Amino acid sequence: MQGMVLDDAQLIARSVREGEHFAAVFDRYYLDIHRYAARRLDRHLADDVASETFLVAFARRDRYDPAHRDARPWLYGIASNLISRHHRAEQRRYRAMARAGAEDLVEEHVDAAVDRLDAAARRGPLAAALAEIPDRDRDVLLLVAWADLTSEQAGQALGIPAGTARSRLHRARQRLRAALDLPYEQSKE
Repeated sequence: MQGMVLDDAQLIARSVREGEHFAAVFDRYYLDIHRYAARRLDRHLADDVASETFLVAFARRDRYDPAHRDARPWLYGIASNLISRHHRAEQRRYRAMARAGAEDLVEEHVDAAVDRLDAAARRGPLAAALAEIPDRDRDVLLLVAWADLTSEQAGQALGIPAGTARSRLHRARQRLRAALDLPYEQSKE
């Protein structure tokens, strides 16, 4: 049994009896969860959300469904619920990013300045659009876009049916396209 790599469900099941097995789940996903939280909140709140995600997961590990071999949707669901408690901070962040625009950029090199101005020009309208999308639709969109989950996994993470997740994702994408004046493209989700 030495050297055998256990999947997430096996690790979580073992951690119910021997808590130290949960450390492997933490090691696999902490940075991803932190990165996701940092994109939605500021870095300091992301530290708290990522840590609390794993505290909650550890406390609830005895209720984990072993049919789900991949714990990512479960962990992102916990993180999304914790982030929703910080809704105002998230809204302020998106609005501040929308206001910041290009005037906040000071660059040493012309090429870098041009690249950053281009990115800043896109960032403001995107942040403004994200701030206007209803929370439940934005959660699905960001789980798909930033956490690299499928719409079905996002639904699992949020405790909603896959069809509902697909509908929310579609609505969020439509709002983003409209806000950013992008052409409609048939989605793969």
